[in-house]
Amino acid sequence: MMWTQKEASLLEDLKTQEQLCVEKYQKYAQQAGDPELKNLFETIRGVEEQHLQTVTGMINGQEPPQQSSQQNQQLSWQPPQQGQPAGTPQWQQDAYLCQDAINTEKHVSGTYDTAVFEFRAPAARQILNDIQSAEQRHGEMIYAYMSRNGMYN
Repeated sequence: MMWTQKEASLLEDLKTQEQLCVEKYQKYAQQAGDPELKNLFETIRGVEEQHLQTVTGMINGQEPPQQSSQQNQQLSWQPPQQGQPAGTPQWQQDAYLCQDAINTEKHVSGTYDTAVFEFRAPAARQILNDIQSAEQRHGEMIYAYMSRNGMYN
């Protein structure tokens, strides 16, 4: 598929953001103290890797794939109801990681929202919209963790 200059530029921006998300969630999974949070970050990292593959494929002219059932399964992750004791240094570190992650998701979701309006091809708009929805679900998952653990005011 041939992209306009604007579409190609947006895809390159999205690719860069997805690469950063994959790296960030990998590092955050290693740094998180709470096993539940480690699992959450690993789950999101896996989906971000799929997003990166999709965007890279689009840049290379491949037709955008439909969202897989594996992605849907990963996005329905349900965490246990237990976390770190509030106020401990590890809790503070985990809260910082979550705050940064949720802000990243807000930014990435907004970039996808803009891209949806800029693409001509309905299939491209649909896959970008699906990815944008997944980014919103990532934010919801992080928010739920933060809320349960007294990290979100």
